[in-house]
Amino acid sequence: MTSIIEYVATALFAIAIIHTFSVPVFARLANRNGPHAGLWHMLSEVEAVFGVWACVMLFGMAMLVNVDEMVAYVDTRDFTEPAFVFAIMVVAASRPIIELVNMFVKGIARIMPMPNALAMFFVTMTFVPLAGSFITEPAAMTLAALLLRDAYFSRPGQAGFKYLTLGVLFVNISIGGVLTAYAAPPVLMVAGTFGWDTAYMATHFGWRAAVAVIINASLLTFISRKHLLDGSLGALPAEEGSKVRPPVPLSVIAVHVLFLVGIVMSAHHAAIFLGLLMLFIGYAHAYSRHQNALLIREGLMVGFFLAGLVVLGGLQKWWLQELLAGLSPIVLYWGATALTALTDNAALTYLGSLVEGTDEVWRYMLVAGAVTGGGLTVIANAPNPAGFSILKRCFPDGAISPLKLLLSAAVPTLVAAMMFILFGRF
Repeated sequence: MTSIIEYVATALFAIAIIHTFSVPVFARLANRNGPHAGLWHMLSEVEAVFGVWACVMLFGMAMLVNVDEMVAYVDTRDFTEPAFVFAIMVVAASRPIIELVNMFVKGIARIMPMPNALAMFFVTMTFVPLAGSFITEPAAMTLAALLLRDAYFSRPGQAGFKYLTLGVLFVNISIGGVLTAYAAPPVLMVAGTFGWDTAYMATHFGWRAAVAVIINASLLTFISRKHLLDGSLGALPAEEGSKVRPPVPLSVIAVHVLFLVGIVMSAHHAAIFLGLLMLFIGYAHAYSRHQNALLIREGLMVGFFLAGLVVLGGLQKWWLQELLAGLSPIVLYWGATALTALTDNAALTYLGSLVEGTDEVWRYMLVAGAVTGGGLTVIANAPNPAGFSILKRCFPDGAISPLKLLLSAAVPTLVAAMMFILFGRF
């Protein structure tokens, strides 16, 4: 029987979703510098939305039930994913890792039969998202967002180009991580239960996702070619002070890669990857001359967002699981795509994995729909808040409109749907 707490949690979950779509309104209020500008600024931080409403829910649980029940509920939540996203975001955003990715992007761009400005943008929108299948989606999102910010988003204006790029980035990251069984959160949540390994993911999901990523990036590059061929765009890297600073030694890059690999390999063990993060911060401080400022604040805000989603999302099982169980495969696909826009796709696939008596087609449609819709909103996929946090200052009023993001992601989402549905295995 559904409890009053579950009803309250669902109501607050709906309010939090409405809040995310209202962020630009709060940003405009904050920019007026009125007496309550600080409050409006806090409410305009989309990374704080779910964390704030999760705190409200926990306070309500303590009042409606008791403090012990509230504490017991929090103790049963798994916060490994928020902690991992924080750790991987800090390491992947370090200057040595960015320079390494820049070298790969430049090297691949040089051999492509197109102008270098177009080639570098195309490679950033394809190579980096697909690399998420190996370095994890949060790391790929962090790297791609930093490359786009420094090379293409630094100019004021051009909001249309930025929204189109953001929509493609979010969708490509969401589908680009399905070549393996461990890199995409919605796949990771069900791979063991469904018996899916990396070979299965590559043959059933991976090649379809790769084709969709290439199509999306190709269309975006063609549409944006005038902006990209502008001489003030497309130079990688464009970091502050990079023209006067010496290059990072290969030995330092190698150490950072080892830290990155170690954190990725220990993604399920918070004590290990957080320990590695502490060592990394110490190493980065010791060699600060080769570093930019670490994204500690941004990473913590993203972790707070995801932790809030874990707390609120944990009480949505009563309606989500029942809804998923009653859907046919094709309806399930479109339903999962739509529901992903309203809740984290990893939570959606996890709840779907609890449904008994499902066949292979039903499972394929559940996961395919979850990754297809992962770019529609900031809450749809765990890495999205990381990209949002890095890029939002490049948009008008320092905020990204959720509605414009939704519209920008619509076409690349349909391209992904075409690949997963028309070329899916039934």
